Amino acid sequence: MKILIKGGTLITPGRLLEEHDILVEETGILAIESRGVISSAEIEVDARDMWVVPGFIDLHIHGSNGFDTMDATREALHGIAEFVAKHGVTSYLPTTISAPAESISDVLEVIRNCPRPGNGAIHLGIHIEGPYLNQRYKGAQPSQHIRSVNPEEYEDWILPGLPVVMVTLAPENDEALAFINKGRNAGIIFAVGHSEADYERVLHAADLGLTHASHLFNGMPPFHHRKPGIIGAVLTDNRLLPQIIADGVHLHPATVKLVVSSKGIGKTILITDATRGTGLGDGNYLLGDQVIHINKGIARTEEGSLAGSTLTMDLAIKNTMEFTGLSLQEVVTMATLTPATSVGLGDRKGVLAVGADADLVLLDRDYRIRMTMVSGRIVYGNM
Repeated sequence: MKILIKGGTLITPGRLLEEHDILVEETGILAIESRGVISSAEIEVDARDMWVVPGFIDLHIHGSNGFDTMDATREALHGIAEFVAKHGVTSYLPTTISAPAESISDVLEVIRNCPRPGNGAIHLGIHIEGPYLNQRYKGAQPSQHIRSVNPEEYEDWILPGLPVVMVTLAPENDEALAFINKGRNAGIIFAVGHSEADYERVLHAADLGLTHASHLFNGMPPFHHRKPGIIGAVLTDNRLLPQIIADGVHLHPATVKLVVSSKGIGKTILITDATRGTGLGDGNYLLGDQVIHINKGIARTEEGSLAGSTLTMDLAIKNTMEFTGLSLQEVVTMATLTPATSVGLGDRKGVLAVGADADLVLLDRDYRIRMTMVSGRIVYGNM
């Protein structure tokens, strides 16, 4: 079925197209033309006075709306997918926490066999955060499940056909570096996180294939002018892409501005790191097998450590515009094309271009989500 979105302001790579139409169907974007050139379609959507942007991509999200990746059920994945689509996300990486090997295997199996939801975002695979982390910088990761790098365990993650897209680990030891080297050759993307690796070690890991930093500044030592560490390596090495949580809690607004100023919109990735309680308000929720307390929208462990967030991607974009003074066109890149390119999908996702996937979002002039489309199907509408 062809859908014509009429008269919107399109944000495409490097330019704005005012009063343009975009024709889509399930196979992808068919045409982008000045208003009135495309004649007809089965469904027409009036997008006048709206922004039309590529669908958002969240590479680091644990859960939302009462569901968590570690539930390892189709219901949970579809519940997350439906919730995030209401906030403009069209594809995402469900993310684990440190857990027993069998629990991670259960998640892998569910994700591999889970059909796409009828009314939500699609998962791109899985992001395994942990269990190969540093206890000193564990944050909300459960201590009892953090363990040494184990080839007998991770060999199963890199088998052909398994949906492992990204792994966050601490690259402090040679075993972790060997995993990066071997996993990179199997197509897995690696991020440093929950780590105290020094500057030189991070650069060595980058030589072997490390490319991302999970929730930069959080779960790692602070920057020191004589020991630049992870933060210094990420901010100064062009191979490394910071993932940042722009909720005003994990990072001061000036820190968000610092990262974007240093790395640029083509090297900075917005993530939510959202957890089960996102969208449900204050209260107590489970993250793995531990209780997380959400108070005034801030999630913490019983010990007081930050425990993911309650952030949504549409709010992350609005916050980043406020924190940096950048335009929607600039900021939306960090939630679309930059993450898509970082996982090898920049030719299909994160762009509005003929032949690309028909994943797109309509926002009103107050930046509220009015429609979300995934693969040419409207999965959320508030027109």
